[in-house]
Amino acid sequence: MLGFLLRLLPFWVREPLLIAVGSVLGVRIMYLAVRDHDRVAAGLGVVFLLLTATRVYAVVRALRARRKPSPAASADGEAADAAAEVPAQAQVPAQVPAGAEARPRANTPEKEPNAWGQAIAAVAVFGALAAALWVGPRVMPSEDSTPQPASCSAGEDEELPKAYKETPRPVTGEELCEALNRPDLAKLLGTPEETATTASGSSNTAPLTDGKVAQPEAKVEFGTYTVNVAATYNELSTDQYVKLMKYGDEQDVKTLTVLGRPAVFSSDHTMKIEINLGGSASGGPVEQGPLARTLTVALDRRDRGGYYDITVWSTSGVLPDDSVLLSIAEKLLPTIPERAVR
Repeated sequence: MLGFLLRLLPFWVREPLLIAVGSVLGVRIMYLAVRDHDRVAAGLGVVFLLLTATRVYAVVRALRARRKPSPAASADGEAADAAAEVPAQAQVPAQVPAGAEARPRANTPEKEPNAWGQAIAAVAVFGALAAALWVGPRVMPSEDSTPQPASCSAGEDEELPKAYKETPRPVTGEELCEALNRPDLAKLLGTPEETATTASGSSNTAPLTDGKVAQPEAKVEFGTYTVNVAATYNELSTDQYVKLMKYGDEQDVKTLTVLGRPAVFSSDHTMKIEINLGGSASGGPVEQGPLARTLTVALDRRDRGGYYDITVWSTSGVLPDDSVLLSIAEKLLPTIPERAVR
């Protein structure tokens, strides 16, 4: 049906249309063939370009035929011109001075452009376009090629609580976020192909301390895992903290040493809080979230009080091995500015 409709179109509409479509398809197929190293697609692209070159050749011949009159018309015209010029030529000797000869008229035909040359030039142009399409993405930078990792939210305008202004000053949430948002964090988690979606830090104080104990924290989220780091600057040692765990809901408690500091593993469920933004005064009830694994490490080797909590969880409930948290702690803790506890 499409071929029948194309045959109904006039020659000067059908042929340019076929040339345009064939050139675009040929260049596109050749580009995909070069990118994917597909020989079948390359052969198909060559066929499209050859057919397009044939159409170009036909259009060039048609244009040349329109500019050049037919042989019969040319013969009749030359005969009439000769008959009309006979009387004039008979009088020429009488007007030309003696010894002078009439110069022959230059009758050299104008050289027409070669149709095959034009067709080859058209194919060369198409090939150059295909090469440009293939080389362009590799030379020009792509704006949306790779998602950029999340950066820590700036906390320059955040007023620190009074607990952070004491001497010695604790680390801030912004500093914790910069230390946690490492380029190799996804690799340490065992998901090197992922990119951080959000990264944030906050300079809070510990609850039930009347704002006297600094507790900064930072969080970095990936598609699979979420990592949270908090520092609590109180006088509670790790040994005392382990004793408190026995009265809580922590599971799988295991003590160890990390970077020469007392440490302990524990597990507990996160809290799921639903906030209703539809206009009602209250949101949904507080529910139990997925299980989280926490590695608690003392602020210093002498365990004079205070600790870091490195927590990892996922919405699916799947937790990484404890070796993952150990790797994060060994890489992260040396980069956090040390602030000794009073």
